[in-house]
Amino acid sequence: MQLKIEKLVYGGEGMGHADGTAVFVPFVLPGETVEVRLAEQKKKFARGRVEQFIATSPGRIAPPCPYFTRCGGCHYQHLPYDAQLQYKKEILLETLSRLGGVRWTGDVAVHASPPFGYRNRAQWKARSTGGDSAAIGYLEAGTQTLCPVERCPILSPQLEAALARLGELLAAREIPATLLEAEAFADDADERLLLSASFANLAGGTAKALGERLREALPAVKSLLLHDASRDRFELFGPGFVQYRAAGRTYRVGHLSFFQVNRFLVDELARQATVGAAGGLALDLYAGVGLFSLLLAENFERVVAAEANPAATRDLEENIRAAAPGGRVESRTQEAESFLSGFRGRAELVVLDPPRTGISDVVRGRLLTLGAAEIRYVSCDPATLARDLAGFSAGYEVAEIQMFDLFPQSFHLETLVRLRRKGGAA
Repeated sequence: MQLKIEKLVYGGEGMGHADGTAVFVPFVLPGETVEVRLAEQKKKFARGRVEQFIATSPGRIAPPCPYFTRCGGCHYQHLPYDAQLQYKKEILLETLSRLGGVRWTGDVAVHASPPFGYRNRAQWKARSTGGDSAAIGYLEAGTQTLCPVERCPILSPQLEAALARLGELLAAREIPATLLEAEAFADDADERLLLSASFANLAGGTAKALGERLREALPAVKSLLLHDASRDRFELFGPGFVQYRAAGRTYRVGHLSFFQVNRFLVDELARQATVGAAGGLALDLYAGVGLFSLLLAENFERVVAAEANPAATRDLEENIRAAAPGGRVESRTQEAESFLSGFRGRAELVVLDPPRTGISDVVRGRLLTLGAAEIRYVSCDPATLARDLAGFSAGYEVAEIQMFDLFPQSFHLETLVRLRRKGGAA
């Protein structure tokens, strides 16, 4: 079918209409006319792939990455970066309005990132190419098919070098072709790496020999975690963590802990999520390794940080011991639901940084009952954010919205919303 693209929507696709049905297509721009082959037909919408461009937008640019449109990681490399920011801001506001009834007419502060070289963490898949050889890269969008890559321009230089070196080792059969996936995390200086690698089996070798080979070939790796899936056994070589300096604090980050992935914006996100708040008690829910907790401790008499991941909590506790003034931060290895169900007290501020699924009805209900003067919600998904803001509307109003472009070239975006209690002075 022939389709005129009307707008971009959350998810990285463009939308047009054919016979009254919404059709979603990737890698297009508003105003473009395309020939589309349908790939999925539902009752209320369809999805397709571009067969031919009939009319292209003057705003379209040549993508710098040769894997763009094959690799599933990027969605907007055909857009200039300034245009990406504008579209993301429009998509954010439209999503909040349509799904949450949040019709924000105030300013949205947009925090831009360098458009490439920004990621401090990457996850790669590997697949056998026959015999004892394998390749490494990313999965093609919506499939389990590997797109082998030798470079990736959104990675930090150290991560991109590690990706290339792993590809060389696999091609030369210096590490087993049974590699399933690898994950690497770089410190703030982009000098030291955590590397985790999972193998279906070690192909007759030993974890010790493999660990030595990987550390020799990748000298930036300061801690290596190997997983032998055939025995579900882990072997650690090194301390298990690296130190990451952000917003004037140093954080221990381990192999299994979450940390923000944009090395250029993590400082500003941490500052904006905590700036200007002070009082007796602050709660940091979904606290991770304590990125926000340590900053909150500067202006609150007491901070309670709740995190469900035991590995992250171990890092959190070490970070508290190393940096928190006067024992002001307490950690809880608990789900937010469990923690709030047993919490008794009155917090002036609650900071939320939940996963993509947002918060549960239990968390939202308990926070409405607790009635903190202010909530700062850090979200990586506008749709679940919209739902949660609608749920908070009974007791809170939106006071500020900021957008952080933590993921240039992709449709993903981070939002910081400041909520103040209705009738309060936050």
